[in-house]
Parts: sequence; structure tokens; C-alpha cells
Amino acid sequence: MQLQLQDLCKQYKTKCAVNHVNANLVPGVYGLLGANGAGKTTLMRMICGVLKPTSGSIRLNGKTIEQLGERYYSHLGYMPQDFGFYPDFTAREFMLYMAAVKGLGAKAAKQRTEQLLYMVNLHEVADKKVKSYSGGMKQRLGIAQAELNHPSILILDEPTAGLDPKERVRFRNLISDFAKEKIVILSTHIVSDVSYIADYILMMKGGQFLLGESMETVTDGIKGKVWEFFADNKKAAEYSRCLSVVNLHHENNMVRLRVVSDTAPAADAVTVEPSLEDLFLYHFGEDAQSERSNDYAD
Repeated sequence: MQLQLQDLCKQYKTKCAVNHVNANLVPGVYGLLGANGAGKTTLMRMICGVLKPTSGSIRLNGKTIEQLGERYYSHLGYMPQDFGFYPDFTAREFMLYMAAVKGLGAKAAKQRTEQLLYMVNLHEVADKKVKSYSGGMKQRLGIAQAELNHPSILILDEPTAGLDPKERVRFRNLISDFAKEKIVILSTHIVSDVSYIADYILMMKGGQFLLGESMETVTDGIKGKVWEFFADNKKAAEYSRCLSVVNLHHENNMVRLRVVSDTAPAADAVTVEPSLEDLFLYHFGEDAQSERSNDYAD
């Protein structure tokens, strides 16, 4: 199976949200990373057929969405960023409703609903109304409905946003379980959500792909550009304002800083092995700098 994005563009008046994107996706988990406003959601909505591209094409095994028609949508499972639930439905009622929307027969809908509610650990609360669910429970119900039709392409837009660490781990494990032999695109700006489960990383900025690499090689481009060193509180505050500081830690009245920089930020700085978070900060440091500069405001 191959999902091809060919010269894909989406223009909104004077803004180009997606700008000539090209990719050939095969089965595996793709972490789609980028700061807010990078174009991730627009791209995913085009892949799902919710938005029509201004130009370019989306092809599944060589055929366009238009050529495939309803056959294309039978391959899709989609969990949008702001998934709408019917609050007075129970989880079981909601799943059966969504199964009907997706064209499953009554018997298959019931079997698949029970199977998925068990897989996402909602079977014991399946007859409680969705409005009584926590955020994590609603997210698990969201991925369950996306899996109803056994999709070969699973699109998840910011699925762990707002979840606590325990729920995020549980959700990542669910995605790993569902990801076998299908194309999974997981959009997020939370780097740790993809660092454990992604096979490939797609990094997006300004509507374009900065890179597309396997997890094994994705950080090769910044080797020798990640540094650690110590500074006093005053100097650490200065570094935080002018450099992309990945992490800082107080140790014995000093501050140990981890910085991404093309050149050594201090005379005693030493290079360390880069991580996916380092890579993200290398490309998006300016987007996070205003938040990090307040760390030493006092």
C-alpha cells in the first residue's frame, strides 16, 4: 500500500497553509511534528477528504481520491483534533451510531463495537453517557470510532492534547496496537508522544516539509550541534533569552543547560547525543523562545 501526496497545496486568500508538499507513505507510524500553525491539521484534513486541495493530488496505490470515490473513504479512519460527541449517548450507542454511518451491518457493528470498547478499556463503562467521561476516556472513545471500519490509513490529529502523562502513555500504547500493517499519521507538537512509537518523522513548518526521515536517522543532521554546560543563574538567564535551551537543571548553585546551536555556546560546552526534542528545538526554537525566556523572570 502506498499513499502519495503530490505537489499538494492549500491556499486561503493570501495565506498558503500547505505549500507544495510531496511524500510517499507506506505502512508504518508517521509522527507529523510542527509548531501550532505549521499546516499539520490542514494537511490531514485534505488527506481525509474534508478539505479540497487548491492544487496537487492525493493518490492511493496510484489512483486519486476522485477516481476511487467511496472506496477511498472505506480505507480511512479519522480522529480530528476537536472530535464532537453526542453527550447524551452512551459509549456503546455512539459506537453503534458511528458504525452505521460507516456502513457496517448490524451484526458486524455490534461485534466490532464490543471488541473495540474492550481494547480501549471502556467496556465496563460502555453504558455510561459520554458527557460523564474524563478527557482521556473521550480520547480513547475517539480512537475506537476511528478503528471501526478496520482502516488501512489511520489519521490522528493531536490525539493526546490535554491528557495527563498516564493517559498519554496509555494512548500511545493503543496507537502501537492499532498500527500493525497500516499507515498511521499522528500529528502533534508534543515530541515525546511520537519518540517512542513512530517509525518515521515528518517535520512541517510554514506549510512545507522540513524533513522526512526514519527514526533511526532523523537526528543525524544535528550531531555536533547539541551542547551541555554549566552557568550561574545570571548567565543562565541570558542564555535562555538568546539561545534554544532544551533543558536546564539546578545543581549545586549552578545551572546545567542543554542547548542546540550550530556553534559552541560557551567555552566549556561539550557536545552530547541529540534527541528528537533537540531536533524540534533546532528548527522551532524561535517559536518556543518566548515561553522559555520567562524561566528566570524573577
